[in-house]
Amino acid sequence: MPIRHLAAALLLPLQLLFLMQSSAAVAQDTPAFIPPRAQELFKQKDKWVEQQLKEMTLPEKIGQMLIAQSPARFQSADDKHYQKLSLLVSQGKVGGIMFLKGNTYDAAVLANRFQLIAPRPLLISADMEKGLAMRIDGTTEFAPSMALSATGNPKLVYSMAGVIAHEAKALGIRHSYGPSVDLNLNPLNPVINTRSYGDNIPLTIEMSKAFIDGLQSNGLIATAKHFPGHGDVTVDSHVSLPVLEADKQHLESFELKPFKAAIDHGVMSVMIGHLAIPKITGDMTPATLSWRIVTKLLRKELGFEGLIITDALNMKALYKDHTLEDISLRAVEAGNDLLLFSPDPELTHSTILSAVRSGKLSEKQINKSVRRILLAKRWLGLDNIRLVNLNAIPEQVSLKSHQELAETIANSSITVVRDTNKVLPIKDRNSKNILHIILENKRHSLSGETFSEKLRHAFHAKTIRTAPDSNSLDYRNAEDKARRASAVIISTYVEVLSGAESLELSDRQQEFINRLIRDLPSAKPLIMISFGTPYLINQFPDIPSYICTYSSSELSEDTAVRLLKGKIAPTGKLPVSLTANLP
Repeated sequence: MPIRHLAAALLLPLQLLFLMQSSAAVAQDTPAFIPPRAQELFKQKDKWVEQQLKEMTLPEKIGQMLIAQSPARFQSADDKHYQKLSLLVSQGKVGGIMFLKGNTYDAAVLANRFQLIAPRPLLISADMEKGLAMRIDGTTEFAPSMALSATGNPKLVYSMAGVIAHEAKALGIRHSYGPSVDLNLNPLNPVINTRSYGDNIPLTIEMSKAFIDGLQSNGLIATAKHFPGHGDVTVDSHVSLPVLEADKQHLESFELKPFKAAIDHGVMSVMIGHLAIPKITGDMTPATLSWRIVTKLLRKELGFEGLIITDALNMKALYKDHTLEDISLRAVEAGNDLLLFSPDPELTHSTILSAVRSGKLSEKQINKSVRRILLAKRWLGLDNIRLVNLNAIPEQVSLKSHQELAETIANSSITVVRDTNKVLPIKDRNSKNILHIILENKRHSLSGETFSEKLRHAFHAKTIRTAPDSNSLDYRNAEDKARRASAVIISTYVEVLSGAESLELSDRQQEFINRLIRDLPSAKPLIMISFGTPYLINQFPDIPSYICTYSSSELSEDTAVRLLKGKIAPTGKLPVSLTANLP
């Protein structure tokens, strides 16, 4: 549906509202924010907050604790999900919206629509670890956290977070689910990996503080996640329940340090991860549902006063031994203030309401959570200004300066991990007959197609692809072409994706690359580029040249081409430890 039709369908009542508000009330030129310290902000007594609490019914209070999901794309006014969510919002049964995939104008119009029908301001949020482009088309895409650490420059991180805040606010989004302060202590971690700042504690703390400041000084709530630390696991919590085999001493020496630093620095919210820590809880209860983790460890021992939010409650890690009703009740009992992405918000709402009315939960606890939520909304200024100016979006989103910053980060982060034979950049004598091999760990994927075109344009390179289902004939053909090439570039697209079970290449692919390493002359450039996890070199410890971009974005591919042609000098430093011996 064209945006003019969408606006007409949803927002005719806004015309009167805009007339009643001053132009400043819908402008994006909001006053400068002073980054709050959660320990101070959430202890305040505020007249507006107390008045809202006094006026709210118990069902409305519970509604404030629920964050429902919505596509950031308008389907139609009679779409069943849209109608149901609109009803829940208008009834005050949800207090926030998390946007999933969509586009800029639909997101902003939907944000205004939901804010308009809500009895109290909504807290609208999104996952924006590497920019709003993770969710919203037409916004700026940045490199992941590990690439930021590779730059070694917290000023770039601060600037990037400021851009994210700028673009998010233009669309009505005020709560970011980032940064991820998990230490990626396990190279085979399939769910965190490059989403982490690395395994270096001081570097992780420095970068995450810069990200928090960049968001919160620009009027967005930052979230440190996934408490108490999701980096030393081998299972994706989207698929099953990961287990962190750490005792209290280990947690205090490693996982908890970045969280404690973020809390001391004033981060406003913390997200609980779906993982079991049996040496702390005594059983396999997910941290999200554990009073020992949420209240005892985070709230009492670490002294966190801000918003505690669950990870998404639709994830499979929670459902082996629990129903949604059980999950909803136990998440509140554990001490979470905000329940994110229940697959059935109405069922979650009715479950908590019944628990309070029957005495299983105390209304006093509900009031504490709602007071924190309202204080956050008050700090954001949502008590006065809920709507965004649709006309201002082109001046706020995906600006040239934003794209230039993303390019600077990509250029500054690309890392030459190894170049034993000093073949980088590619010399003219080696550029006449380049073979590009895409090493893919997914079936039926188009990964590498754009990079192939860029190499064809830059070097007239020819491309072949090997996938998990490639047969022996495919590999013999690839080996024959590699022997006749002047240089071989291997691109890999092994990345963190929801539901991924492994970040490794197949045994057959490993054998193929190891044969190339063994059989090709040492004078022939053999260059592997990882457009994702840096840990692949652990599978190929003898690869002579290895580059990591940490990302498969087109911007990262452009940066790799620039490096191969010698147009940029690599300055990135690897922010993780590897088992492969490095020079």
